[in-house]
Amino acid sequence: MKPRHWFFLIGVLFYVVGIGFVIAGARASREAPARQTAAVEVTAVASVKQIMKGIVGPAANMVFNAVSTTVTSKGVEEKAPETNEEWEAVGNSAAALIESGNLMLVGNRVVDKGDWVRMSQALIESGKVALKAVEAKSPDQLLASGEAINNSCDNCHRKYQRGS
Repeated sequence: MKPRHWFFLIGVLFYVVGIGFVIAGARASREAPARQTAAVEVTAVASVKQIMKGIVGPAANMVFNAVSTTVTSKGVEEKAPETNEEWEAVGNSAAALIESGNLMLVGNRVVDKGDWVRMSQALIESGKVALKAVEAKSPDQLLASGEAINNSCDNCHRKYQRGS
């Protein structure tokens, strides 16, 4: 046999073996069990009161105070974030509200599976409204988001607040 024929036969052999490896790999990937990530153990440390005083209160105040209109004898004064740093600070506070809602759903902080969960999710959603307003850099939307935040806080406090 001529060397040219040997090269052709070896080339065909490599081609067939390569196709076999591709098919075997595809079958193995279909049959392999999905890799599961291990659950991370989370331990709640702060009390609800500490989260409210340390995170929620300051974050809500930052959002509430970010936009305002004051009428004085000198005229109307409009206040709203102007610089990227000011918008970022308000955005950080909105994100803190969202994460605080998540913290309310961790471990022994969950008071009940009904209203507590619903009200924690309301805090999360109201924080998302504020965060979207920050991303849009819209003072009007940010001002409007304050009502949702206030309502989520008031509803929860009416039912669950225990002494200051």
